[in-house]
Amino acid sequence: MTTTDRRAGRPAPSQEDGAGQARPAPLPGPAGKRRRPGRDGLWPWFFIAPLVLGIAVFYLWPIVQTVAMSFTETGPFGGSTFAGLQNYTELLADPQLYRSLGNTLLYTGIVMLGIPIAVYLASLLNLPGLRFASVYRVLFFLPYVAMPTAVAMVWRLIFNGDFGLVNYGLGFLGIDGPYWISTPVFAMVAVAIVGLWSSLGFSLIVLAAGLKNIPPELYEAAELDGATRWGQFKSITVPLLSPSVFFVTIVTVISSFQLFDLLYAILGSSNPVLPKSMSLVYFFYREGFVNNDKGFAAAIAMVILLIIGFVTLLQFRFQKKWVQSD
Repeated sequence: MTTTDRRAGRPAPSQEDGAGQARPAPLPGPAGKRRRPGRDGLWPWFFIAPLVLGIAVFYLWPIVQTVAMSFTETGPFGGSTFAGLQNYTELLADPQLYRSLGNTLLYTGIVMLGIPIAVYLASLLNLPGLRFASVYRVLFFLPYVAMPTAVAMVWRLIFNGDFGLVNYGLGFLGIDGPYWISTPVFAMVAVAIVGLWSSLGFSLIVLAAGLKNIPPELYEAAELDGATRWGQFKSITVPLLSPSVFFVTIVTVISSFQLFDLLYAILGSSNPVLPKSMSLVYFFYREGFVNNDKGFAAAIAMVILLIIGFVTLLQFRFQKKWVQSD
């Protein structure tokens, strides 16, 4: 079998495989050599080298240093000695680890309640004919970009046990409000409420973008079939929005396990409830920068890394059961 050579206008020979099928002749490369696909030289590496170098210096190398430091014991005036698994043994026997882990899980659970709220609000803002929808999105997103310290100062006044707005509102209902910031359990609940409020805007923006990808013809067909708005929301919006919900869930869980600045700004460094209300990252901060035990703090950091990695892995493993990717 032959093919036509476009340049010479004559048939070009073709090769046949063992089954008698014709294979096109290889294209000639420069200087009569056969062209090798994907051989681009060093130019791609030249362009991605700054990014790779930045990741290696600012992400990978600190992780390696932290792993090495977690097996050492630092002295009060500097210097370190190899301690083996001593830091991890002491950490697993420390009740503060499990208390701070419980506080972090409580905070994460409350903040995760903002995801279904964001789904509902995003679907409302996506209704056809809604006026000032963009203004509403901006107003919801402003707390996410606001400075955590400024946000914390306002919420400290709101949660004040004597003249705060929260207890003032509870007083109208005949409920005697607690001292939110100075009570261990309520302190973490107050911080989690602020975290839910500040993260709601990010979730809403991401979910609103996901709603734009849902074809409106599906809602029109469902309406012709007699489906109510709740039925459309349950049968169309939620399944097709599940990839965006999954992304928001991953980001929310990771950021919740990194809770520090909001907790530190609301409760303060001298609050007596901190030993019972601190998060995992605050536990790391106290041991590393207050008690100056770098090796023990590095062990805490590695435990936080392992917990976040394990939780994220579980989320990816179970996504096939509820995330609709088609």
